[in-house]
Amino acid sequence: MAEVKVGLQDVVVATSGICSIDGARGKLTYVGYDIGDLAAKSSFEEVVYLLWNGRLPKLAELQELRKELAANRGISPEIVDLLKRLPPPQHPMETLRTTVSALSLYDPEAEDMTEEANRRKALRLTAQMGTLVAAFGRLREGKEPIAPDPKLNHASNFLYMLQGKVPGQAEARWFDVALVLHADHSYNASTFAARVAASTLSDMHSAVTAAIGTLKGPLHGGANEQVMKMLLEIQTTDKVEPWVHQLLAQKKKVMGFGHRVYHTEDPRATVLRKMSEDLGRRTGQPKWFEMSKKIEDLMIREKKINANVDFYSASAYYVLGIPVDLFPLVFAVSRISGWTAHILEQYASNKLIRPLAEYVGPTDQKYVPIEQR
Repeated sequence: MAEVKVGLQDVVVATSGICSIDGARGKLTYVGYDIGDLAAKSSFEEVVYLLWNGRLPKLAELQELRKELAANRGISPEIVDLLKRLPPPQHPMETLRTTVSALSLYDPEAEDMTEEANRRKALRLTAQMGTLVAAFGRLREGKEPIAPDPKLNHASNFLYMLQGKVPGQAEARWFDVALVLHADHSYNASTFAARVAASTLSDMHSAVTAAIGTLKGPLHGGANEQVMKMLLEIQTTDKVEPWVHQLLAQKKKVMGFGHRVYHTEDPRATVLRKMSEDLGRRTGQPKWFEMSKKIEDLMIREKKINANVDFYSASAYYVLGIPVDLFPLVFAVSRISGWTAHILEQYASNKLIRPLAEYVGPTDQKYVPIEQR
């Protein structure tokens, strides 16, 4: 009998030149560049270029990419009309999944599978994801969508289109860092789903829609939303300890802790901790960071479990004024860059992904006519 690796844990299914994770050392790299270095020195646009091309851009190349993203951020009136006509979702991820799928109907290159066309689709999807999320966020509040500003970068544009005002320099920079941190994470569930879809030679919009459907699950993209709901329920630092102790006594999961791959601190959490603290102080809402730090200290002391990427991103997004149920969608605003990079890599050297399963059902059964059952 073959060894079954439940959840494909520790199974290496392919090679990739995009992202590397060293779980034992808590190290994450994009094309060999350490995530801490990229977060401190790079920008989301630069990281997008890196993921798509396997190298950092020269100045002229970065300027051209920024220009192309700016030119493609707008969404068509038909998509805005669709957003207006869709019924209120149980969760906003349903709306994002539907509208991203619908984008293919208005993309003249939707079924063109040449590399050049797929790269252009990757650009359009990356440019438009933030516009879609911001438009939905405003429409459900009875406000009209705000058109993207070509003078603003990707991070600033999203906050501007969502909130109606240009963010401050520190807020814009921190959100840009958040986009860098979330851009890719190797063969996580949604990226693997995208690659499975792409391996059938289905179109890019279908592969991205598969990724979004996978991201919707609370064990993947919805974790930071659950972290913030937890903080809002606790409300004050003095209630942290009894609340967490009660949760642990009931054998319930404390959201935002532990990771399938990292055996030490998630390197993204290291940066996001600083982000949460700084943004909380700047916005006059330090309690969310203080509560988070107290929970983290408690979990490390009592359970020896580290915070993951979702834990501190929750309080950081909250003080930036992003609605809690949009947190998973913000993940997609960044991760679309990694998804499309992996889809392009899959197309470039494709083999249908088709694993086996160990059958454990009944055997040697004889068919019985229906009247004798």
